[in-house]
This record gives sequence, C-alpha cells and structure tokens, in this order.
Amino acid sequence: MRTIRIGSGAGYSGDRIEPAVELAERGGLDYLGFECLAERTIALAQGEKLRDPRSGFDPLLAARMEAALPACRANGVRVITNMGAANPPAAARTTAEVARRLGLSGLRVAAVTGDDVLDLVREDPDDYALLERPGTAADLGDSLRSANAYMGIAGIIEALRGGADVVITGRVGDPALFVAPLVHEFGWAMDDWDRLGKGTVVGHLLECAGQITGGYFADPGRKDVPGLARLGFPIAEVAEDGSAVITKVEGSGGRVSIASCKEQLLYELLDPASYLQPDVTADFSGVRFTELAPDRVAVAGGAGRRRPETLKVSLGYLDSYVGEGQISYAGPGAVARGRLALEIVRERLKLTGVRATETRFELIGVDAVRLGGEREAYADPAEVRVRVAGRTDSMAEAIRIGNEVETLYTNGPAGGGGARRSARQVVAVVSTLIPQAAVRPAVHYEVA
Repeated sequence: MRTIRIGSGAGYSGDRIEPAVELAERGGLDYLGFECLAERTIALAQGEKLRDPRSGFDPLLAARMEAALPACRANGVRVITNMGAANPPAAARTTAEVARRLGLSGLRVAAVTGDDVLDLVREDPDDYALLERPGTAADLGDSLRSANAYMGIAGIIEALRGGADVVITGRVGDPALFVAPLVHEFGWAMDDWDRLGKGTVVGHLLECAGQITGGYFADPGRKDVPGLARLGFPIAEVAEDGSAVITKVEGSGGRVSIASCKEQLLYELLDPASYLQPDVTADFSGVRFTELAPDRVAVAGGAGRRRPETLKVSLGYLDSYVGEGQISYAGPGAVARGRLALEIVRERLKLTGVRATETRFELIGVDAVRLGGEREAYADPAEVRVRVAGRTDSMAEAIRIGNEVETLYTNGPAGGGGARRSARQVVAVVSTLIPQAAVRPAVHYEVA
C-alpha cells in the first residue's frame, strides 16, 4: 500500500526548532506539522492583535520558518501549522516575507480563517452556555476578549488542493493538522468515519512531538531514554487504510517504544471510546501497538462514528490579577526560616489591608506541590524557596503582595536572597459550544 510520511515539528509554542529542521532534512517527509496553539495561547494572542493588528500569531513563527523552509522546499515537504493563532493572514504574510528573504520564490502560503466567532457570541451571548461552570457567555460581560471555535480539516484540505506549500491556521482540532493531509492524499470521504477515526489516532500520537519519542516520558531508573538533549521528533508512516508506523530519524536521540506510544495515546483523553473531534467521534479503545524494530512501533485499530453536531469554543476573558513574591533560604534551619518568612508575610498582608480574594503560602521544595501532606516523611532540604501569591481585583493590590515578600531582605529571617516579585493580569479561558453550521472556513493566499 502507498504510505505518506508525516513529521511533527513542534508540540507547543515554545518548542525546540532544530528537531524540525532535522525532520525536514533527513526525515524523507511528505508533510511537516507544527502544533503550537493551546487554549490560553490564542486568548493571549487576541490581546496582542488588539494592540497591534499586524501581530497576534506565534512569536516563533518567523524563526521556525527561516530554519525549516529551505529544507522543506528542497525536499518537497509541505508544512501545516496552527501558528496563525489569532491572525493567520498576518502569519501568512510574514511567512511569505521570510521566503522572499531566503530566495524561495513562488512559495505559496495559505491562511485558513473562520475560527474567530467572537462577533457571533457577542450577538447572542445568552445562547452560549458555559461548560465548566453555571452561566452563559453573557455573564462574562465586557471582560470577554476572544472566542475561537475548534475547526476541522475542511479549510486545510481546500488549501492543499489550492496548491499551498505552507498552510497556516488559527484554532483547529490538534489532530486535524495531521488528518487533513491523509484525507487529501488518499481521497478519504468526509463521512468515512472509521478511516477518519484511525487518522485521528495518528494525529493524536503526533501532536505533542517529542512526548512520544521519550520526552516527558523519561523517568531515570524506571523509563530510561537515551540522548534527550538531542531528542528526535516523531514521524508517522501512514498507509491508505489508516494503519501507521511511528518512528524517528535514525541516529537522533530519544526512543519510540510501545510504552511511549501508550502514554501519548492516553494523554488528555477522557473517554477512549468517544474522543470528540470536529470531523469525527474517534474510538481509541481498540488501538494496538506492535514493536517491529528498535524505534519502530506499528499502530493498528481505532475506529470512528459520526462527528458531533457542535464545535467547542474557547472563550478568553480578563479574570483578575495575580501578585507574587519569592525569596530563598539556605543552610541549617532553612525550612524553619522559610516558614517564619511565610508567617511574617501572612500577617503583613492582614496588617496592611491587602485585598486578596485567594492566597497561597508555600515552600518550594517542601510543600508547594504536596500542599502540606506527609511533611514528616521528608528530611529537611538544605535550601527552600518561599513563594507567596495572591489573586486580586486590581493591579495595584497585586503589586503589594510581591513588595511584602521583597521587604523580607532586611525585615525577615536571616539569610534571605534572590528575591523576585511580579504582578500580572490573568487571561482565563472557559468553553462553550457552537453549531457546526455556524462556522465556515475561508482560505486566503500569499505568494513569495
């Protein structure tokens, strides 16, 4: 059977760049996907776009394209990415400019839009019930800043049929970046639910890049992974029936194993038999892995049912402010001095009337994660870091929290050092649903 080779060049916005270049140069790829868009990422990008209409796309877009496009162009590799974030057209223009600087004339770049449904939500906010808590989008009021629907593969396929060398989207389902080229190349029908389900298995395995090749997976002494400093990113060799082999560039760091594939399959998965995506309800319950050779794992199984009638929408809104302060203590008695520091700040916030709706007082290295559980079972560390954080309704109140921690330099326990303070506005995200029929992708082209 004919196979398509798809590589995953990024698993999040700030991911490494050189593994993608390695894939473009030595992976024998047909397609290279960059999955760089998280829920809060796009809400923050919308804020950037409001400040500057020329921005709002992934900050590493130009750097990634400059690094990878020459090899992609030379080797006939087409690129698909959601680095367009809140502004795919601007991202496409930037990519075309990069291609011109590199001398890659004629490169065709497509921007897929349509995921921004803010105007629709604002028009009838009471129609959009929130999924994570009671209420509707109307309850967010003027704090609502963005609304982006998870689109499917249709816009990407249109761009590929239009001859795009690079396809840049905003919010789409993460696996869509990898399913779309399979549908395009193999001619799968948009209602071939089982093949779409199998393609979604492949897309889900690839979407986090280095996680399936041993990154995040590694645990010394239990799950040892060689060469993590030069971790190779994954390649899927996908056959027309939807079966696949997961591998990586020969000689690159990391490891592809049945265990690493199983962990990635279960990543962010609630119901394995009903994984809701814009194009299909995928069923992962029958997926099977077989090790064919070192760093070569076959993927079989997977199925699908009719797609949902609605799309998930991420609503970004201005929630509150967070102030934070940190300071370190080391040497004998570090934990005791750290706890004294926490009590001093706790009392100071009361004495000075800092208005916080929520606070955290913790020793990083002792109870920041365990929240005080089983302290007696652990020997006192030689160093700790005090952290105090609070949520407030204004930036001025948030700033006061970090200031109180910094004053521990001369007003707190002995030997404090490395104090840091910060205050920031919080952009939060909640979800709602929108009918599939209300969202229509559009494709725009730029040519280098």
